[in-house]
Amino acid sequence: MRNRLVPLLIRLTLPAALLVLAACAPAPIYKTAGNAPLATPAQVAQTPERYSGNEVVWGGRIVHVSNFQDYSEIEVLGYPLDSSQRPRANDSGGGRFIAVLRGYVEPLDYPAGALMTVDGKLNGTRAGKVGEADYLFPLVDVARSHVWTAEEMGKGRSNVRFGVGVGVGIR
Repeated sequence: MRNRLVPLLIRLTLPAALLVLAACAPAPIYKTAGNAPLATPAQVAQTPERYSGNEVVWGGRIVHVSNFQDYSEIEVLGYPLDSSQRPRANDSGGGRFIAVLRGYVEPLDYPAGALMTVDGKLNGTRAGKVGEADYLFPLVDVARSHVWTAEEMGKGRSNVRFGVGVGVGIR
């Protein structure tokens, strides 16, 4: 009887444990339209006419902030987003884009190197440069933006690691 009970307990507790771990992840911050394209900035730059006017939720690392008379632009190195719409900065970049925000943006609130997520509509492209190389930047008219803190980036991530072998971890 005991031999039958152990597999039954594992089958009952494993799904519950996985559900608890999944519930720890924060929910996405922006609700997306069901028809929003899952294209990267690099893909949009290749065929911008295909995506013009579509809603996107993109994120990445802030490169530079420029302020103009009535609007501001934030150049972003795009990264894939996790299920909570946080940029996964340890993945390879998916191209650059320019987030266009109405009004003045305080550069100290959007510091170079910080991670951010934007929700907005694609509005064409603009030629520019990355270093000395020519580059085509997709433009996103931003409806909402969020700069992630280190604390927010760490939330919902399990400190439990599975593996075989011996290791020492210091945080």
